[in-house]
Amino acid sequence: MGRHLGFLLALLTLYVGLTAADWNILNHKGRNGLRITLKNYCESWRMNVELNNIREFEVVPDECVDYIGKYMTSTQYKVDSERAIDECTVYLSTGCSLKKDGRDAWIFDIDDTLLSTVPYFKKHHFGGEKMNLTSLEEWMSQGKAPALYHTLRLFNDLKGRGVQIILLSSRREHLRSATIDNLVNVGYHGWTSLFLRGPDDECKGVQTYKAEIRKQLISAGYCIWGIVGDQWSSIEGLPSTKRTFKLPNPLYHCFLKNVRLAIFNSHCHSKSLFWVQMRLSCIYHL
Repeated sequence: MGRHLGFLLALLTLYVGLTAADWNILNHKGRNGLRITLKNYCESWRMNVELNNIREFEVVPDECVDYIGKYMTSTQYKVDSERAIDECTVYLSTGCSLKKDGRDAWIFDIDDTLLSTVPYFKKHHFGGEKMNLTSLEEWMSQGKAPALYHTLRLFNDLKGRGVQIILLSSRREHLRSATIDNLVNVGYHGWTSLFLRGPDDECKGVQTYKAEIRKQLISAGYCIWGIVGDQWSSIEGLPSTKRTFKLPNPLYHCFLKNVRLAIFNSHCHSKSLFWVQMRLSCIYHL
């Protein structure tokens, strides 16, 4: 009896293994019986990331890594980004009554808004690997990120209109020199302020940190006409601005999650142990 039971279990294990190995998105059908191709699936995944429907993902699905890589290096990505920037220009020309008092302002994120991290992620499986912040910061410190030229065009347009340009990034303060050199070397210059995370900011979520900076700017008398960023955490939260514009980026997602991280940090809670309810990748930036 025991031998028969063992034989049956072995067969069951083999069957389950073969069934799992045979599963493929190409064999999957939608609710209406439509055959879903891999391209359909990955395009739908990317679109729902942009719509903020898919959140809290740590990596791009393995079956979509090639698709996302092709998208981020494609003409379509450039066209999608340029269309977002064109809408900024339309807004500036038709729906934005600048006061021209030296307090008109516009906020830009940096990574994948002004500077591209695609060269870094090209070497790291286009989002298919979990984020290694040490590796990413080492790459940022080299100051070799290329400009996103559609955003550079808007940057220069705003300068020409007399708008004060505020750069608000979650890069850490120790990257200031490398960040400035990188920005200047690829054509960005003449901004009003550059905000990076200081020690006191590292305990805050990205959305909270950026919202607090906006509050400071508004309290200082600035009228913030718009924000351009590639993450929802860069444009959500109060106080809001007149308009927000999101650039496409399915490579990573900044999110909050109830993960209890024990952190000992003298800047956060009087040199005592405390709990932070947020994801490490979001504490940094991406």
